[in-house]
Amino acid sequence: MKHRRSKKWWVMLGVVLVAISASFVTCIPERAMKVTKNPRDGASVGKVAIVYSMRYKVSFFGLEKFHPYPQKSGDIYLQLVRDGLVKPSDVFVPKEISRKQILLVHTERFLQNLKDSKKIAQYVEFPLLGNFSSGLLDSCMLSAFRRQSGGTLLAAREALKHGIGINLGGGFHHTKPDAGEGFNIYADMAIAIRQLQTDGAIKRALIIDLDVHQGNGSAVIFADDKSVFTFSMHESDIYPIPKEQSDLDIEFDAGTGDEEYLNELADALPGIFTAARPDIVFFQSGADVLAGDPLANLQLTTDGLVKRDAMIIDACVRRGIPVVQTLGGGYGENAWRGQYRSIRRTVERYSAPPNTSNR
Repeated sequence: MKHRRSKKWWVMLGVVLVAISASFVTCIPERAMKVTKNPRDGASVGKVAIVYSMRYKVSFFGLEKFHPYPQKSGDIYLQLVRDGLVKPSDVFVPKEISRKQILLVHTERFLQNLKDSKKIAQYVEFPLLGNFSSGLLDSCMLSAFRRQSGGTLLAAREALKHGIGINLGGGFHHTKPDAGEGFNIYADMAIAIRQLQTDGAIKRALIIDLDVHQGNGSAVIFADDKSVFTFSMHESDIYPIPKEQSDLDIEFDAGTGDEEYLNELADALPGIFTAARPDIVFFQSGADVLAGDPLANLQLTTDGLVKRDAMIIDACVRRGIPVVQTLGGGYGENAWRGQYRSIRRTVERYSAPPNTSNR
């Protein structure tokens, strides 16, 4: 009888320890997220500054699950923390982009349109949202876009200090001065460029847009501006149709894979840097080039995506040019894993020894 009681006690103790352990593991994401709620400075990890906020997530009473808008930022951030590549306290947390900064690129008419829920629904291609108040849409959706846009500006400022700024969001390259489109609201890269130029921090910029969809908004915004060079590599037969004219466009047929894609990019890059003479590079690193993406038809592998991003980051570092990475598109269930592998490679290559504690 004594032996049975002793065995029962040990079983109970084991159950309790497992429960405590599970609770601790569950708390790590909660704790890591909580510290990214309010704007604050972080700390670069070597040459790399990571920018993220839990407020990047677009949340609308569960309806967001029925829209393809990518919500991969949080997954990538938490995996970086779990793998000890960054501490939560390392991460820079942005504030929302301001109205004054928005008006560096967008028109007053556009801001007025954002008070019309049907216009917002049109911009993000989700007609159901037109039935809700614009105020509700602003707090649940537009604020997340403003926060991610603030993240691109913060990542740019940190890139100027450290070399590489990675915003775990942003890359809204379809928006034009007077209208949003393609799930995009604020032209975050363009706003950041205009703010840096206004500050006197840069004169010239280069946008390298490798999302599978053409950066048509960037092309329109900077069409007559010789201080900003726009380069887009994209699939030819999908949205947007018709295409706009970037300073340089390279188009691919459906089914293009790693070899052709990477060879074209390698051939183009030296001439692009020569033509642009940039003080900073904005890299829109959409993962919708991956095979199986539901909104596109290229066939890049995850290894190909990692090599693609490495080509851009390494080319900038070799030339001593600050580079800002934004995540852009990527609508497959594994898009975040591909981008995580790419960002992990950048952090490991250009950081100090990885951090291992969570705080």
